[in-house]
Amino acid sequence: MRTKTAERVPLQWRHAAPVVDGQSVAVADSIPVANPADAAHPVGSTALADVDVLDRAVGAASAAFAAWRDLGAVARGTLIREGADALEAHIDDIAATIAAEVGKPLADARGDIGGSIAMLRSFVALVTELEQNEDRSGLPGTGQASFVRIRHVPVGPVGVIGPWNTPVFLAFNGIAPALASGCTVVVKPPAEAPLGLTATLRILAAHLPPGVLNVVPGRGSVIGSALAAHPGIRAVMFTGGTHAGRSVAVAGASNVKKVALELGGNDAAIVLADARIDDDLVTEMAAGCFSVSGQVCFNIKRIYVHRSRHDEFIEKFSAAVSRIVVGDPFDPTVHTGPLTTRDGYENALRLLEAARAAGAEVVPLGIRAASADWDSGTYIAPTLVTGLPHDHELVLDEQFAPIIPVVPFDTDGEAIYEANRTEFGLSSSVWSADVTHAEDVARRIEAGNTYINVHRLGASVPLAPFGGVKQSGSGRTHGLHSLHHCTEEHAIIAFDDPSTKLPGIAGWQSIVGNEEERA
Repeated sequence: MRTKTAERVPLQWRHAAPVVDGQSVAVADSIPVANPADAAHPVGSTALADVDVLDRAVGAASAAFAAWRDLGAVARGTLIREGADALEAHIDDIAATIAAEVGKPLADARGDIGGSIAMLRSFVALVTELEQNEDRSGLPGTGQASFVRIRHVPVGPVGVIGPWNTPVFLAFNGIAPALASGCTVVVKPPAEAPLGLTATLRILAAHLPPGVLNVVPGRGSVIGSALAAHPGIRAVMFTGGTHAGRSVAVAGASNVKKVALELGGNDAAIVLADARIDDDLVTEMAAGCFSVSGQVCFNIKRIYVHRSRHDEFIEKFSAAVSRIVVGDPFDPTVHTGPLTTRDGYENALRLLEAARAAGAEVVPLGIRAASADWDSGTYIAPTLVTGLPHDHELVLDEQFAPIIPVVPFDTDGEAIYEANRTEFGLSSSVWSADVTHAEDVARRIEAGNTYINVHRLGASVPLAPFGGVKQSGSGRTHGLHSLHHCTEEHAIIAFDDPSTKLPGIAGWQSIVGNEEERA
């Protein structure tokens, strides 16, 4: 039975409008927010703000910064926790909104907003540690200083630009540490999926002083670029595609602001000859490949299997993937829904055709739920592709779709070479019954994170650094790494008697003395 996906979005949240200095701002231009499950019925609309609205938002964030900074971690934490409690009361409606606009199953959407609430609370608890002065007095390298104290001070207004695939959680990866550390924030929601995030931020902003949290929806080419380049923004946290990330880095460099980039990945999973190819492995790998229809930055994007285990792996993995149910996001029986964007859907079809043209075996799998309208929705069945050359586009580039190439290898060195030969390096995984062997291979992979016998949502440890190498990004987030991006180190140094304890003064002592000596 098919659901009316668009109607699951609360009426008051069907339009994403700017929030500046605590107030909604009317904008004349808007575009529809597409419905991935049913192209004929959009789930809402989003305002297309202009640079004037952005200037007002940055101005409000700048005006609110000093008071928010000086409030201190404890008082800020109280207000943030009140906002988190308010979000908890709306979690069902927010999750439904995310599911409708992204096309992800309702259970996954609940994780999006639920994880964001948990993140707010965790950063509130963590930031008190950061506000303690670090006293380095008397340590080697401090010379004759009577004291050396290091403070971590909020950098100023922070710009957050998030992606559409996990629109609330990944935006809060920047919002939560910025607010907790004492920064004010301007957020540019993704135009493809702005509704759930805008609703979330509107609720949270109502519990914070005006100007502390501002929202400016619009096109990335207009608002995203202007936010990254704005002289009033002192740090940017961006999650998204590599091409857009390069533009953000260039814009941020124009006025030397701090920029953290979490970009695309083409994550390799390496199944070694000694791996246990059992139900646990294939279940984990299916979740790692096909969650959110393959639209996760650190999903498995290509699988390398030792040639001696290749056929066994294909047989068991295919059997597991065949049981994945694809359907409407609100159908409780489904594992995955449609692709979020029409462009992504068209690109997936193109990649499948290119693989067939290259002589590969392309095998669509999974179960089509009755809830899915395959004629109107952007659905792609989970698909295994074998027989591709190592240098095919589907192997070397990020597909961001439920299409998985499986490639055999003969030696560990070959697998490592193939994993490293792309310009991506976000995450990766090694699968083996021998953890020591797996770790030896993992150490030679060029990636920000490498997992052993797991590779999916939930595997990224909150307090471990997360980010990419090469074209997959720069900087690290999570825990103190995120807080450090939102703060600057400020050293305060004192000497009891610098004239006797510091070099370099001798030649200057002649400028003082009595009149007789100078005569």
